Amino acid sequence: MAAVDHVRLPDGRRLDLRVSGPAGGFPLVFHHGTPCAAVPIRALERAAHARGLRLVTASRPGYGDSSPQPGRSVADVVADTAAVLAAIGADRCLIAGWSGGGPHALACGARLGAAVAVLVIAGVAPYEAEGLDWTAGMGEENVAEFSAAVQGEDQLRSYLLQAREQLKDATAAGIVASLDTLLPDVDRAVLTGEFGEDLVAGFREAMRTGVEGWLEDDLAFTSPWGFGLEEISVPAMIWQGSADLMVPFSHGQWLASRLPGASAHLEEGEGHLSVGLGALDRMLDELVSIASPL
Repeated sequence: MAAVDHVRLPDGRRLDLRVSGPAGGFPLVFHHGTPCAAVPIRALERAAHARGLRLVTASRPGYGDSSPQPGRSVADVVADTAAVLAAIGADRCLIAGWSGGGPHALACGARLGAAVAVLVIAGVAPYEAEGLDWTAGMGEENVAEFSAAVQGEDQLRSYLLQAREQLKDATAAGIVASLDTLLPDVDRAVLTGEFGEDLVAGFREAMRTGVEGWLEDDLAFTSPWGFGLEEISVPAMIWQGSADLMVPFSHGQWLASRLPGASAHLEEGEGHLSVGLGALDRMLDELVSIASPL
């Protein structure tokens, strides 16, 4: 089955939704990156479906046709995810998040009773993380973006509107050029063919209606998240690459150190994109095996 649909939330907001895979499959709720939306990553779909999983992705507020939610915190994703699960008739799920989806996956690991295990791929750490220089090791574009975020909504909106003009109609090659300081060679190598097409489609859908989702994400990342990592009691997996210029290696190291029970995969030489794409089978095998006895 494959469907692009939406959920109407109790407060009247709309969330775009994509569900694919076997109708009776155990749900894997995937929290997309920033900026992105509920569009297919075909490699992820194939890997999930091959394991009998039903892949579920919602566009966060402000992306695509999902209603904006100004002032949302990272923790607000928990209620939205619970509503998505209710809409598809599921009472348990696996959780995964890549990049900007990482904090949202962690929130579900902490506060979503239906979550049985959580996978974080190249996810950012809290902005006020003790002992972490948050922007150290980031490419210039991300340093500029998050510097604007901490200066406030007006400054960030101005920055993102300019970035949108470069990215909203870009090809994969154009994205490589626009994100020059964020892409090590190992990431440039995977931004071709199918995965490059899927990343472009995600950017275009994310920014089709504006920059609200991107803006809300960045403000949420650089504000208190609304939950504590110590609340996470379900099995957790942390994957991070040492060559990552979008979310530095130190973020994965910090998260692994604060989640002592987590299975940490701190991969030498991998980037922000390559770590996820190249290890999808290993990630999902571990996620399924950890969750299966529960």
